[in-house]
Order: sequence, then structure tokens, then C-alpha cells
Amino acid sequence: MTQTVKAYGAHAGDRPLEPMDITRRAPGAHDVQIEIAYCGICHSDLHQVRAEWHGTHFPCVPGHEIVGRVSAVGAEVTGFAAGDLVGVGCIVDSCRHCDDCADGLENYCHGMVGTYNGKTADAPGWTLGGYSQRIVVHQRYVLRIRHPEAQLAAVAPLLCAGITTWSPLRHWHAGPGRKVGIVGIGGLGHMGIKLAHALGARVVAFTTSESKREAALALGADEVVVSRDRDAMAAHAGSFDLIVNTVAAPHDLDAFLALLRRDGAMVLVGAPATPHPSPNVFNLITQRRTLAGSMIGGIPETQEMLDFCAEHNIVADIELIAADGINAAYERMLAGDVKYRFVIDNATLAG
Repeated sequence: MTQTVKAYGAHAGDRPLEPMDITRRAPGAHDVQIEIAYCGICHSDLHQVRAEWHGTHFPCVPGHEIVGRVSAVGAEVTGFAAGDLVGVGCIVDSCRHCDDCADGLENYCHGMVGTYNGKTADAPGWTLGGYSQRIVVHQRYVLRIRHPEAQLAAVAPLLCAGITTWSPLRHWHAGPGRKVGIVGIGGLGHMGIKLAHALGARVVAFTTSESKREAALALGADEVVVSRDRDAMAAHAGSFDLIVNTVAAPHDLDAFLALLRRDGAMVLVGAPATPHPSPNVFNLITQRRTLAGSMIGGIPETQEMLDFCAEHNIVADIELIAADGINAAYERMLAGDVKYRFVIDNATLAG
């Protein structure tokens, strides 16, 4: 039997989000049912719900930074029990048999099902996300939360912003003796600074705004460079092991590629609506530099990230809002008016 729950979503890309009722499946043998306490707001939510990305299905209920408490489990569930604090990120299913799934990199599986707008047998035929009271997810894609419950709202953005920056930092070996740059100080960038600092790297934050200098230092940056300052940029030429570029707008990549040492890598995690200008190939081949991309993370590394953050007392910097403030939060997010992530108090969905 299905269950009706309250949610917030949109019926068309040019309409605001509004209250709606949606259905959730009853837990199957391997499912975990979660009462959602908080859900972060990601820039991807806005792009998808406004049909700025291809293929949005309506009604669209966004949300893939989900934390809450288990209320029921299926008969074959072994890792979770009612009452557990858990999270759900960007993935709620995958093919489970390809090499990517076998390697715990479900995020690269061609059959990956996103937490919203992904194909599913559940009504209405596509997944509905975390701007809702409840969600039912196969146990493979549920994460354990070890932070204190009082931090739960600020844990929510770790399920996307946290893992999106953690994955490249780990894959490219950020740590002691490594110089790491974080481009952009927003929802992703502020987590990148915190995580790179906690991993022991020397962290340099890049921003276009002098006004963000003190905030970046407070987040854990060892140094802040205003990227419009050519002299400040030139002072770091050829010195970075890794740069994680979080900016979701087209910009000149060459300015940052020139900062990499031989065999250094710049990893793009921001997803602009239109392409970046093509970089100069000589910036790459003359120093064997790498320009790479990275997309969220697999389930095992997401759990690793959550455990690391719990151990090091790392959470996102958030602004908690009620459900009826989502549309205003979207406009503020577009204007850059948030430090650094909005999180919905899902208890307010009940009205």
C-alpha cells in the first residue's frame, strides 16, 4: 500500500513551488522508511525544478540532502533499525551489477537513479525528493549519521556539498604536504575549505570578492587570493598539487591551470548552464597537468565522509528556513545571499 505525505514542489518550470500531497511506497523487504527532519537546498534543485536542465518531470519535488530518523524497516534489512539517525544523498538506486557499482562508485553507474527526477516504478514514474515528510529507500543507499542529533540540520548539506568536495580531495590525495586550492566560497566551496583543512593540506581559497577574505580564513583557509588580482595569482604560479573548482558559472580556466605544478590537477565540480571557454592546451601539455571532473560520490565514500566529519566536528554553515520560505530562498541563492546553505525544517511541511 502507498502512503500519502506532505511535500513542496512545482507543477511546471515557470511556476513557484507550493504545498502538495505525494505518495510513498510501503517499505519492501530491503527498504528503510525515513521520517525526514531536514533537507538542504542545493543549486541543482533550482536548475531541475525550473526546467533549466533537460528532462524535468512534473510535478517535481526536489531535495537530495536528506537527514532524519528511521521509522520502519523491511524484513531483510540488516544495517538499520527504527530510531536510527540516517541520511540520504543524491542516489536512491543503481544497477547494482556493473563495475562502478561493484567498486562502490554508484554515482558513475549508467543506471544510477537520482533522489528526484529519476526513473522509478513508484508513482508517478519518477522519484520525488526530500522536500517531503517521508522517503522510502533501499538500504544500500542509506547512510548512518554519527553526529549529535543537535547538529542534524547542519549535517544535511554534507550529503551533497560535502561529498562533492570530499570525493576529489580524497581521490587526488589532499593531505599533509599538499597545497590545495578551492575556487569559490559558496555551498560547495565552504565545505571544500573545511574538509581540505581537516585533511591536513595547506589550503588557499580563491574568490572574486575581497569581502569574503575573513570568512574564508575563518572556515580554515591558510590564505585567500582575490582571483581578479593578477599579481596575487602570479605569485602562486606552478605551485598547487590540486585545485577543486566549485564555480557553477563559465569562466577562464587557464588562469587557474597556470597555478598547477607539474602533474597537478584541477577538478571541476561546479556545473555551469553553458560551457567554459576552451582552455589553452599548452597549459596542460607543457607541465603534464590534468583537467578533470568529479560528480558527487559513491555510497562507501559518502559514509567515509560522514564518519570523518563526525570525528572532526565538521558540519555545514546553514540558515534554517520553513517550507513556505523555499521560493524566497531560491531567489536569495541566485543572488548569492546565503552563508552557505539553506536547510528546510521539514516539520513545517505539515502547515
